[in-house]
Amino acid sequence: MNARQHNLKGITVEIPRRALVVVTGPSGSGKSSLAFDTLYAEGQRRYIESLSTYAKQFLERMPKPLVDRLEGVSPSVAIEQRAPTMSSRSTVGTATEIHDYLRLLWARVGDPTCVACGGPVRRDTPQGAADTLLAAGGRVQVAFPLPASSRASRELVVENLRALGFVRVEVDGTPYRLDELPEQVPIDATTDLLVIVDRLEATPAMRGRLAEAVATAFQEGDGVAVALRADGSRDRFTAFEACSACDTPAPSITPALFSFNNPRGACATCNGFGAVLTYDLSLIVPDPGRSLRDGAIDPWTKPRYESQRRLLLETTRRLGADADAPWSTLPAAVQETLLRGREGKFLGIFPFLERLEAKRYKQYIRVFLRQYQMAHPCPACGGARLKPEVLAVRLGGASIADAAARSIDDLAEWLEALPLREQQAQIAGTVMDELRARVAYLRDVGLGYLTVDRQTRTLSGGEAQRIALANALGARLVDALYVLDEPSIGLHPRDTDRLLGLLRRLRDLGNTVVVVEHDPAAIAEADWMLELGPGAGEHGGTLVHAGPVAEATETLTAQYLTGRKRIGIPSVRRPVDGPRLVVRGATLHNVRDVDVVIPHGALTAVTGVSGSGKSTLVHDILLRQLERRLEGEDSAKAHLGEQVGTVTSLEGWQGIASVAVVDQTPIGRTPRSNPVTYIKAFDEIRELFASQPLARQRKYTPGTFSFNVAGGRCEGCEGAGHVPVEMVFLADVYVPCEICGGRRFSREVLDVTIGGVSIADVLDWSVDEAIRRFRHQPKLGAALWQLQQVGLGYLRLGQPSTTLSGGEAQRLKIARELLSASKRGGRKLYLLDEPTTGLHLDDVRTLIGVLDKLVDAGHTVVVIEHQLDVIKRADWVIDMGPEAGPGGGTVVAMGTPEQVAAEPRSHTGRWLREVLRQKG
Repeated sequence: MNARQHNLKGITVEIPRRALVVVTGPSGSGKSSLAFDTLYAEGQRRYIESLSTYAKQFLERMPKPLVDRLEGVSPSVAIEQRAPTMSSRSTVGTATEIHDYLRLLWARVGDPTCVACGGPVRRDTPQGAADTLLAAGGRVQVAFPLPASSRASRELVVENLRALGFVRVEVDGTPYRLDELPEQVPIDATTDLLVIVDRLEATPAMRGRLAEAVATAFQEGDGVAVALRADGSRDRFTAFEACSACDTPAPSITPALFSFNNPRGACATCNGFGAVLTYDLSLIVPDPGRSLRDGAIDPWTKPRYESQRRLLLETTRRLGADADAPWSTLPAAVQETLLRGREGKFLGIFPFLERLEAKRYKQYIRVFLRQYQMAHPCPACGGARLKPEVLAVRLGGASIADAAARSIDDLAEWLEALPLREQQAQIAGTVMDELRARVAYLRDVGLGYLTVDRQTRTLSGGEAQRIALANALGARLVDALYVLDEPSIGLHPRDTDRLLGLLRRLRDLGNTVVVVEHDPAAIAEADWMLELGPGAGEHGGTLVHAGPVAEATETLTAQYLTGRKRIGIPSVRRPVDGPRLVVRGATLHNVRDVDVVIPHGALTAVTGVSGSGKSTLVHDILLRQLERRLEGEDSAKAHLGEQVGTVTSLEGWQGIASVAVVDQTPIGRTPRSNPVTYIKAFDEIRELFASQPLARQRKYTPGTFSFNVAGGRCEGCEGAGHVPVEMVFLADVYVPCEICGGRRFSREVLDVTIGGVSIADVLDWSVDEAIRRFRHQPKLGAALWQLQQVGLGYLRLGQPSTTLSGGEAQRLKIARELLSASKRGGRKLYLLDEPTTGLHLDDVRTLIGVLDKLVDAGHTVVVIEHQLDVIKRADWVIDMGPEAGPGGGTVVAMGTPEQVAAEPRSHTGRWLREVLRQKG
C-alpha cells in the first residue's frame, strides 16, 4: 500500500493479514493519518463500493486518499478515542446490547405480578385451564361473569342469555334456572352474576368438553372464565394478562415493554429519563448571605427583568422586611411570599418561572429556565425509568431495573446464580449465553465496575472506546479490519493483560487488528510493528520500521523497548515534609471518609485501578472545595447533576493562590482556533505586519491581518481557507477556497511581506521554524519557545485546533500556563488527568521535564496517572483502591514511590516495584 496523507511522505506499507499490528512512533509522526485517514478510510470506501452502486455515486464526490492498493479485508471497523454520546437515554446497557438481552430475558421467562395485590399474573388458554381442572378432579361448573356492558334491563338480559342457549345462572352464590328466575332477583344490578356454560365431571374423557366450555366462557365473558366446584371454591381463568386473584389487567409481555425508550414501557411521569426537572431553591438563591438588593434571587438579576427587581424591592418594603439584609435573616413568612406567594402585582419567583414555561418554544427561555432546574429522581418510578406494571415483572425476585442497577461484575455473579425452572432454562438458553458473553467482554476490558444503567455521557473517552471494543467482539466479525486508537488509555497496568487477550481473540477469529499504541506491553505483544518517524510533524511521516517487533533495533521505540533508553529515577527526591494540603473526611460516590495529604511544591501522582475513585477525589472533591475557598463558589454545574464532594476539613489551602485544571478537552471548536491564537502570540505577529511600510502606506491595522473579521480576510471563504460541499446524507466535505487558494487573506493583504513572506506563509511555518525566523522578536519568541519546550515545535502556527489530539491540546494548555506563570506571581495548584495520553515514551520524558519546571517554579502539581514512568518520578503517590466501584474509594497507600511499592495490598505497588528496580 502506498499512502500520502497529511504528513505521510508517500510511504509504502505491507501489513500481514489476520495479524495484530501495532502502529507507533512519536506524537505527530503520522500514526493516526496512516491508521485512520488512510487504512480505515480506504477500507471502508471499498467495502461500501462493493455493497451499493447508489452509495458509490456519492463516494465519487469525496476526496480520495492516495492509496494504490488495499486488498483482502472487509469490512473496516474504527474504534477511536471519541467522546461518548451525550444523550441521557443512552446507557452502558443500551450501548452494549446488554439491556436488549435483559429485555428479551424478562419478556420470555419473567414472572409478572399484580401491581395492585402482588398476586401472580397469567394468561390462560382453554387447554391449560382444562388441564388445571383435570388435575383437581371432581364435578365442576364452567361459567363466565356477565360483562356490565351486556346488562340493559332484566328482561333483555334473560332474553339474550336464553337466545344464546344458556339456561342457568348463579346470582350472589345462589343457582337459578332462567325459566324459573324469581322476579325479586336483581340480575341487572348485582355485582356477582355468573352464567353457567356447562356442568360436568373433570375426568380425562371430558378434557375436550372442558376446553370447549372454557373457550365459550372466554368468548362470552370478555376473556374471563370461572370454574365452580362442589365445595363452593372457585378457580378463575383469563384469556388476557390479568391478576389471577383480583383480575387487575396487566399489559402484554413483549421485549418493547421493558424499554425506557419506548412509550409502552417508559414511565409516564419522566418519559423514561428516570429524573424530572424541578426548580431548585439552591439554584434560585445560590448565596443566602446576599441581600435582595444585591441579587439574592438570581433569576431577577438578569437585565431583561429590571421591572421585576423593582417590584421585588417594593414588595419587600410593603412586607416590612429589609431589602439590604442577608436573605438568610429574612423572616420565613417573607421568604415564602417572595418565593411562592402573590402580593398585589407581585408574583413569587417559583410561579413566575412556571409561567414562563408557556414560552419554552423560544430557545433563550429554555436556556434561562434550565439554569434553575435540578434533576431529581422521578417520584413515580424512583429513577427506574419504567412503568409500575413493567417493574412488577420479576425474575429471580428482581425487576429489570434491579438488574440494571448492578455493576457488570455483580451482574455476572447474579446471572450465574439465577434460579431458573427447567422450562425457563430451555427458553432462555440462547439469551443467557449472549448475556454472559457480553458481560464477560466488558469485564475483560476492565469495565466491570460500571453499572448497566450508567449514562454513557458520564464515561471517559477511554471507557467509551473499550465499550466499542467489547461490542466488536460481540459482533463476531470475520476477515475484518479493526483499527483502534490507544485502547490501553485509562487502564491500570493490572488490566492491560486482559485487554491484550481481547485483541488476540479478535485476531484469532481471522481479523486484521491495527492498533495505534505507545504502551510497551502492547507493542511487545504485536505480531508486526509499523513505526513512523523519526520525529514529529514535518520531521515525521516516514516509515522507519516495518516488521516483527524483535527485529526493530535502532528505532526510537526499539531503544526504549530494549532498555538502552529509559526515563530515569531521580537520584534525590524533593522534600515532602514541608507545608502540606490536608484533606480530611473526603466523601462522594465510592470515596468514603478519606484523608489525604498533598505536599506543597511537589509532584503528586494519584493512582489506582480504573473506577477506584481517583477523578472523584481530585476533581469533584479537592478542586471544588478549593474553588469555594479561593473564589467563593465552585464551578460545578449543579443544574446538570454535577455533584460536589464534602470534607470535614481542608488545611493548608492558604498557601495556594489559584487552581488550574489542565485537561485534554479541545482548545477550540472551530478550525479558526489555532496554536498561535491560543497562546496570544498572533497579536504580536499581526502588529509586526501592520508596522511594515506598505501596510502603513495602505493604513492597515493589526485587525486587517486577522482572518476572523472583515477587512483583510478573503470574503469568499470568510477567512476559513475552505468552503463546505454539502453531501446530502453524508458528512459535509471541505474543499480549498477557489478565490484565495486556501490562504485565507485577500491578495492585497498578502502583498505585505516580511523578508519576502506573507502572513499566510507565516501561519504555515512550524513553531521551530518561526522561532528561527523571529529570533529578533523577544516577546514573540518567548511565547513560541514555551511551545517548543513542551514538545510541540512541530506544530504549524495556523494548524486548526480541531486537528490536535487530546495530548497536544493538553500540552498547549501547559505552555500557556508556563507563559502566564512567568508574568504573574502566586503559587498555583495544577491538576492534570492522565497527561501521558497519546504520548510516546520519548514525549513522556519531555512532559516530565515540563512538570518538573512547574514544580521547580514553586507550584504544586497533581496528576491522575497510570503511566509507571510518571509515577516513579513523582515525589508523592496517593494510591486509591484496592478495587473499582464499591470495592474502591479508600487510600490503599500514600507516600513516596518507594513506600507505595512496599505496600503488599497495592496493585500499583506491585508494578511499581518492577520499574524501581531499574536504574535510569
